[in-house]
Amino acid sequence: MKRMRAFIKLCQKKKTNILDTMKRKTKSPEQVPSEKRAIDYSSFEQQALAALKDDPDKLMGKDGLLTKLYKQLLEKAMEGEIDHHMLYEETEVKNRKNGKTKKTVRTTGGSFELETPRDRNNSYEPEIVKKRQVFLGGEVEKKILSLYAFGMSYKDICEHIEEMYGVEVSPALISAVTDKLIPEVESWQNRPLDECYPMIWMDAMHFKVREDGRVKSKAVYVIIGLNDQGIKEVMGLYISESEGARFWLQILTHLHNRGVKDIFIACIDNLKGFSEAIQSVYPQTEVQLCVIHQIRNSTKYVVWKDLKFFMNDLRNVYQATSESQALHALDELEKTWGKKYTVAIKSWRTNWSALSSYFKYSEHLRRMMYTTNIIEGFNRQIRKVTKTKGNFTSEAALMKLLYVATKNIDKRWNGQVANWKLIAAQLAILFEGRFNLDQSLQNIGVDY
Repeated sequence: MKRMRAFIKLCQKKKTNILDTMKRKTKSPEQVPSEKRAIDYSSFEQQALAALKDDPDKLMGKDGLLTKLYKQLLEKAMEGEIDHHMLYEETEVKNRKNGKTKKTVRTTGGSFELETPRDRNNSYEPEIVKKRQVFLGGEVEKKILSLYAFGMSYKDICEHIEEMYGVEVSPALISAVTDKLIPEVESWQNRPLDECYPMIWMDAMHFKVREDGRVKSKAVYVIIGLNDQGIKEVMGLYISESEGARFWLQILTHLHNRGVKDIFIACIDNLKGFSEAIQSVYPQTEVQLCVIHQIRNSTKYVVWKDLKFFMNDLRNVYQATSESQALHALDELEKTWGKKYTVAIKSWRTNWSALSSYFKYSEHLRRMMYTTNIIEGFNRQIRKVTKTKGNFTSEAALMKLLYVATKNIDKRWNGQVANWKLIAAQLAILFEGRFNLDQSLQNIGVDY
């Protein structure tokens, strides 16, 4: 009898526990996860119409109706994604859902917390809202990169974005957005190049970069090429400790590996060993030293009271119409100033073979050859963007800014250089067998 009573009590206890468990598991509609319930569009429509009459601003913003709908639609879509992924996933170990992670995403209409599903095998890669993506729609990211390309500081960008879109962003978030450029920069830096470049200009700029807790000066090597269509392009940007012929040799080798097989004329400054480095990779290339660099180097020995008169005589040398006329002007310069400024005159004599290459070409080619104005113009535009930066936090930070600034400059370059058809015809004669005139004119849409 006692056993019977104990058994009845046990059954009653289990029944109570079962009922309690069922009550706990029963949830109100508000408690049901978003993926388990359908979106009530009719209710949303009524709320939206009421908001339009009452206060249209309630539709947008962090707690706006449109923002809530956007959140629900994204979460439903991501649930469909993970279901499809697990249905067609081929793995030895059976996969299953493994809860959700939360992250704050930002849109031009406001920010909200998005629940992203995840799986046990960690093989699910969201497509609608990718991992580490914090901006939706792309407009805000594009604006950040645009402001960054003009050299604005992270603080100024934060304030500008908040003012324009009402979206709060942090410097760390902006850094994450700009870091997406790094793979793009690497791809651009190693892209294939044309086989033939009639002319290239090479120079270096210097920037301050923080490294190992110290600020160091870094040289940025710039190579601009004129392709066989007469269009300028930045062939590459390279960072090194300092400017030197040995590193230029590595760069030229890299250009060769990227497909550049022939260069007709290389315009450079008078860096020691630079010419030898070029001709070790491209033995047929003619080297033209920048006359403007040469003038600067020689006039630094001239005192101020003589400078105007010295320059008037020197102008007869580099503006001569032929090499023989230029040599005669140089002799006259030496007669007048040789005793007082021996070093300045000697510098012209020593470098004459590389300084006088441009005399054999027509006026149109000379204008591009005897100075590095093209690359110096590029450098000036880069300086406008970087002038607000005291120093860069890393080489990667420097390269990111140089890359986006370069892309902006490239957009402003207006097609072909002046008189390209005439220059192309002259190149075909001067570099017979190396320059394909027919192909060049066809590439620019001219029948020949």
